[in-house]
Amino acid sequence: MTSPVLVANAELPRNGGADRAPVDVAVGVLFRPDGAFLLTTRPPGKVYQGYWEFPGGKREAGETVEQALRRELQEELGVLIGAATPWHCATVDYPHALVKLNFLKVYQWSGELQMREGQSFSWQRLPVQVSPVLPGTLPVLQWLADEGGASSSG
Repeated sequence: MTSPVLVANAELPRNGGADRAPVDVAVGVLFRPDGAFLLTTRPPGKVYQGYWEFPGGKREAGETVEQALRRELQEELGVLIGAATPWHCATVDYPHALVKLNFLKVYQWSGELQMREGQSFSWQRLPVQVSPVLPGTLPVLQWLADEGGASSSG
């Protein structure tokens, strides 16, 4: 199912104009057994620094979404994930880039969380208690609410 494009900061000009190619991003929605989910902040020096988001990063050439997520979570958080279940996709039109977000649910990982890029982390439940939240995170919070918290693994 194709979801509509979410436009962030619509009043600002778009870098690259109307014909820009989307940046493909793998995003992990990590759940603890108690149903809490992990949010991290955008690292210092990056666009939207300090905004809360689900962790992940850009897909590299030749990678599947799951491979990209595994690599990104190892690099950024120091964890090795188990099964990653494709969930939803969303496209967000930010002023700096058009981003296609591929969300995967993750219930198992090994290793202790290490914020290797200077970011912060917080285990959250709905409604989230952290702010500001990155615009691309908002659809996920709605999907979680629609699923009644989405802590089940099925």
